[in-house]
Amino acid sequence: MRIANRVVGLLASFVWVTATTNASAEDELAIPDDDFIYCTTCHGVQLMGNPILRAPRISGIEAWYVEQQLKSFRNEWRGAHEGDLTGMEMRPMAAALTDEQIVAAAAYVNSTRSEKSLPTVGGDIDNGKRLYGTCSACHGVTGQGNEALGSPSLTKTSDWYLVSQLQNFKRGNRGGHSADTYGMQMRAAAQLLPDDGAINDVVKYISTL
Repeated sequence: MRIANRVVGLLASFVWVTATTNASAEDELAIPDDDFIYCTTCHGVQLMGNPILRAPRISGIEAWYVEQQLKSFRNEWRGAHEGDLTGMEMRPMAAALTDEQIVAAAAYVNSTRSEKSLPTVGGDIDNGKRLYGTCSACHGVTGQGNEALGSPSLTKTSDWYLVSQLQNFKRGNRGGHSADTYGMQMRAAAQLLPDDGAINDVVKYISTL
């Protein structure tokens, strides 16, 4: 079933990429090098995301954070846990990249532009705002991120993806490698969220920032 869904998603991505590219002025789009065209296969044109493939919106994400995460995948700090299925799919992609290619891929990701993903997560915004007080120490009051702390913006990706990653951190599927300093920090922070309901609440609040 997972393979069938992936095939359907790939076909949908192809149709979307073709239609959108034909409808847009080429000089308004960030065109990937041949080495990185495969990024759009899952993440979509301008990396706007594809929930069918569980590929989040990564359009415009900070280059430094993209570099950090690609290296985490390549070093098997991330995507090595059997519970992190989507991470396991990303790991071999990153493993094939050199340092120079990672820098180029990160620059491409940062240069892309797409509409912000529509909210899909329900939750208690007021409770989420209260819970977010701890998150804001690193990610900022408006979720803008802080490079000095290794904390990315939280407003550029899909809300369902934030939920899945907080669950991964909380369950130990991510952030368990001793060399992954930032991942370990997030794993500890995720433990402050008591259950999936709290995770939904804080992500619902983030979607309002």
